[in-house]
Amino acid sequence: MFTDLELINIHVRALFTHDAESRLLFVNEPGSAVIAAPRLFLGRTRAGNIWRFRADLPEKLCEELDALCADEPPVNTEFNEPPRHLETFVRLLEKHAPVQEVSGGGLAYQFTKYEMPSKHLLAITENNAKTLRGGFEKLIEELPTWQPFVALVEDTQAVSVCRSVRITSEAHEAGVETLPEFRGSGYAKDVVSEWSRLVLAAGAIPLYSTSWENHASQAVARKLGLRCYGVNFDIT
Repeated sequence: MFTDLELINIHVRALFTHDAESRLLFVNEPGSAVIAAPRLFLGRTRAGNIWRFRADLPEKLCEELDALCADEPPVNTEFNEPPRHLETFVRLLEKHAPVQEVSGGGLAYQFTKYEMPSKHLLAITENNAKTLRGGFEKLIEELPTWQPFVALVEDTQAVSVCRSVRITSEAHEAGVETLPEFRGSGYAKDVVSEWSRLVLAAGAIPLYSTSWENHASQAVARKLGLRCYGVNFDIT
């Protein structure tokens, strides 16, 4: 078992690529366009916090941000408390460049058990990619890298999928989608559960995260019995 601080460190390494000094570089999404990482990442758990800065930030600014991050208390038990120094973070980063986005609600979850899927599921590769047509065509070209890739299929068509969207040698993060007309049927729970089994079988840690606004994704986490261990906050 990993501690919460170990998990949040594993998670940030899955979310973003880093340089040799653990500074952030890019969003770690295989097969996608190159997207710069946020300028500030703050991962908070009840056991303590971690933080990262993007590699292009001036050293003096990093020192100021570092002092503020070190003063941030652990998150509360509901994971809904904003950072103590939120306004100061924004003000300091505005001096460097205009703030484009403040994201404060990335709930991070740990898989603690395996839930046997109630439906038959299919592992998707390039050999059976035709099952993604009719709703998930945009995902076909990413099949070689987004593995494991699991789908729930009805009448030869995938209606709910879960695949690895952030991958390192130690962990994978889930990306789950269900076609609108099939939502609310419990399909997402099944594909996420089977995906987690395949990730574990490959010797990696399955990770799941969602935003405070995504209630459907939070419901999937509850149904699977996932444990919320932290919350991610970042500024771009």
